[in-house]
Amino acid sequence: MLPLKRENETEAGILLSEATANALRTNILEVITCGPNCEYVKEGDTVMVHPSSEGLVVDIEGTQYVMVSEFQICGVMP
Repeated sequence: MLPLKRENETEAGILLSEATANALRTNILEVITCGPNCEYVKEGDTVMVHPSSEGLVVDIEGTQYVMVSEFQICGVMP
């Protein structure tokens, strides 16, 4: 499970439209947790998810996360 990072406001306080916020989303994310059969990544890894991947977005206690399959991860960042 990876946190879904979407900025709705810039550091300067400029509010972004939903389309702009979606365009600025990053595909480099930190792994929060992974399943028992996950072979290539572990909790705490920084990974790059393929930009055209679609994941399942879940809301847990007000924080959005995206769940992706391990094969959607392009690589682990050092």
